[in-house]
Amino acid sequence: MDIIEITRQLGRALQADERFITVQLARQQSDEDQALQDAIGEFNLKRMAINNEAQKENRSEETIKRLNEELKAAYTQIMENENMIRYTEAKAAFDALVQEVTGLISLMADGEDPDTCQYQAACSGNCASCAGCD
Repeated sequence: MDIIEITRQLGRALQADERFITVQLARQQSDEDQALQDAIGEFNLKRMAINNEAQKENRSEETIKRLNEELKAAYTQIMENENMIRYTEAKAAFDALVQEVTGLISLMADGEDPDTCQYQAACSGNCASCAGCD
């Protein structure tokens, strides 16, 4: 068996993993949540409005401030949505798995023993993208 076929087997194993299935289900639920989709749409409109106002020669700082406050409110509404919370948590767990797999592959590509090497996740300092500390 060649390395590409083994990689495809790894891909099938990743897609069969509970964390992958969970993130796919959470994504579908988020996509089907009309209130969430409306809030995301509103967020994107506010972001575009801020960009448009900022590019004007005679832009209004007051308008930009108001739009920024509305943008923050829309973001909060998105992030407090139960489906978004489930998706964010599921995505973080799956991303941690993928990071571990790619970390192990990198270690082995650098000559580490495939049977004994251990991947150690490094803290990026950005807790928003983290599945949790060990």
